[in-house]
Amino acid sequence: MSIFVNKETKLLVQGITGREGQFHTRQCIEYGTQVVAGVTPGKGGQTMDNVPVFNSVKEAVENTGANCSMIFVPPAFAANAIMEAVDGDVDLIVAITEGIPVLDMMRVKNYMEGKKARLIGPNCPGIITPGQCKIGIMPGVIHKPGGPIGVISRSGTLTYEVVHQLTIKGIGQTTCLGIGGDPVTGTNFIDCLKAFEEDSETKGIVLVGEIGGTAEEEAAAFITEKVSKPVVGFVAGLSAPTGRRMGHAGAIVSGSSGTAQSKIAVMKEAGIHVCDNLGRFGEFCAGVF
Repeated sequence: MSIFVNKETKLLVQGITGREGQFHTRQCIEYGTQVVAGVTPGKGGQTMDNVPVFNSVKEAVENTGANCSMIFVPPAFAANAIMEAVDGDVDLIVAITEGIPVLDMMRVKNYMEGKKARLIGPNCPGIITPGQCKIGIMPGVIHKPGGPIGVISRSGTLTYEVVHQLTIKGIGQTTCLGIGGDPVTGTNFIDCLKAFEEDSETKGIVLVGEIGGTAEEEAAAFITEKVSKPVVGFVAGLSAPTGRRMGHAGAIVSGSSGTAQSKIAVMKEAGIHVCDNLGRFGEFCAGVF
């Protein structure tokens, strides 16, 4: 099986007529994703490689039955695009956009309270169920269909690295997703862990964290109480200096909290198999799974 997306997912792309939107939409289509619509206000009636473009998400959903949105809208307008997707009644929103202001995302989080839509991101690579559906900017070729491992990560490029190493070792994946590295995001580690725990085809889980925040510590506590499957963890940022943001907006160590060392210690206490050498990650996983 898989979590959140599969071959039945019908995708619409907000910002499909922009340069990035066009490029990555074509990549998704080439992978086999059902891209049924695009949305760019003022360009309704046009097409992008035979994909019809609509003026609004609501119009696109009504005409195509789309149930998922991928967002390639500039940061200043991305929050409104997410809220439009919520109002458009889609089930899943994948926000790729980087640089959305924190206050905008807080407004989005409040707006989504009690609504059915799930948000992945922003500032994330997206989600892929190998061999079925790719929604995002990840290279499809590095993924191996058929499971049995689910992958969750705060980092896009680290997701690609661990997935590639799993594939080289012949270890397939059920679903891989990046939850984003911003201070305020949608779907978190615990949401994904719960879904993977309930997925019968996922036999093990890879969790890739980084410095800053408390997401890894919260995930470790959840794993202790609720997850029966083996989990391999990795935390990036062992050499990061205190008070300096490293890459992601959320990757910053404040005082003694949020360090890689503290996260690793908590993960080990929770029974997570922590790999301390990214270059040997695939080999490490082969020994666990």
